[in-house]
Amino acid sequence: MIKDLVAWLIRLICGVRVIPREALPEGPAVYFANHSSHLDFATIWAAFPSSVRARLRPVAGRDYWEKTARRRRIACGFFNAVLIERKNVTVATNPLASMLAALEAGDSLIVFPEGTRSADGQVHEFKSGLYHLARSRPGVVLVPVYLQNLSRILPKGESLPVPLLGSLSFGAAMQLGADEAKGDFLQRARAAVQQLAA
Repeated sequence: MIKDLVAWLIRLICGVRVIPREALPEGPAVYFANHSSHLDFATIWAAFPSSVRARLRPVAGRDYWEKTARRRRIACGFFNAVLIERKNVTVATNPLASMLAALEAGDSLIVFPEGTRSADGQVHEFKSGLYHLARSRPGVVLVPVYLQNLSRILPKGESLPVPLLGSLSFGAAMQLGADEAKGDFLQRARAAVQQLAA
């Protein structure tokens, strides 16, 4: 299948391996990662077994991925992305609704809580979306992911990857504490990603 071939090519380019099915949580989960390249969600997607990829949906900014018909075909037609509003958020365009609908349908999500790509390689402060997602579905499993070197493999503004090795690390699953404050949770989630870089 074409998706299996593309996943293989992405793993080859980025130097990542398939995560064994038994190492992944059962049921829908939210995988949250640092963000430095357009390769990020594709690399996480490619690291999953084919059976899991079928129910794995990256969350991406509508403003970028709907800019051209080609981008939309890639995001929605190929990766089945959940496109969200990042700039003109209203009650009607609340990003949380489409993410919750995907989880309710049994899909897992890939999210980037920094909100935009990091230009300096650091894991920047997390925006509140991950907290609201966890609060709305307190039973959902949250898995930190750290991506390394992808901004060098596909730098911003480039369309062809550079042959360098990247890496992808998964951390221990976590959940929102019953009485955990938003700031404490976001700090803990960010620290979980940062610890994977050490």
